[in-house]
Amino acid sequence: MAGRYFDEWQVGDKVAHAVRRTVTETDNVLISTLTHNPQPMHLDHEAAAASEFGKPLVNSVFTFGLMIGVSVADTTLGTLVANLGYDKLVFPKPVFTGDTLRSESECIAVRESKSRPDAGIVTWAHRSFNQRGELVCECTRSALLKRKPA
Repeated sequence: MAGRYFDEWQVGDKVAHAVRRTVTETDNVLISTLTHNPQPMHLDHEAAAASEFGKPLVNSVFTFGLMIGVSVADTTLGTLVANLGYDKLVFPKPVFTGDTLRSESECIAVRESKSRPDAGIVTWAHRSFNQRGELVCECTRSALLKRKPA
């Protein structure tokens, strides 16, 4: 099991996730169609070429999902009770097909659960960067994690 228990997190802990991913056109088209998002900025090369970006933008739902997905193995795999919420989600720079994304997570808060003595709440700042080191996605996430078994 790769995830950490509640008791194993401390404010300031940082994890650079090993999984990096180069975004493909298939990724963008698939997430856009799966979520019924017909935005021409994601799917229409001609329309996107006329925009300030000059090419299609990768759907931000993919960027967000990838960032959280690659964090699971290092944070909550096998220890998660429930995700409690995501806050302050921002996309400071666009993502394009061909960009390679890497992510990191930083523990920014821990607190014991008031209703569950066998669990606690951990909050992380998750961040993703492109191959140029530019921040492309950031959010905070709170989750209820199991305590380490006795």
